[in-house]
Amino acid sequence: MLTSMKLAIKGNTAISSLQRIFSEQFPYIKIEFFSQPHAKGKPTSAKLMVPGNRTLAEIRSFSKEGEMDIVPEMTVDQLEQEFENSYGLHVQVFRKSGRIWLETTATDEWTLGRQNQEGRELSESPREDGEIPDYHEQE
Repeated sequence: MLTSMKLAIKGNTAISSLQRIFSEQFPYIKIEFFSQPHAKGKPTSAKLMVPGNRTLAEIRSFSKEGEMDIVPEMTVDQLEQEFENSYGLHVQVFRKSGRIWLETTATDEWTLGRQNQEGRELSESPREDGEIPDYHEQE
């Protein structure tokens, strides 16, 4: 059962620490941090992904700390906008699909709970065609 969670957003926090805490609550979706923002509904180049050993202070566009409430009913778009607008952090949500992670650009209006459920279903049932999908979702 998914419940609400709080993420402490502090400059000295490593990206990997936030990712781990998020994934404990939502095991079939993950957050990735990027050096630049992305356009709404558009994917972000993997070249801009920031490694997990960097701290939030190293990558944010302005300095603000606080606590972020995250609930399963929040949409992907709301989560990404909260990171961007409140903390200057460029985040994208990815959903697990079998053994790969898909950037959720085509389904940003889905809730985190729905994304996590879809990821669970896609990861627990093998694809009939055996094909491995692309890095980004298909519309």
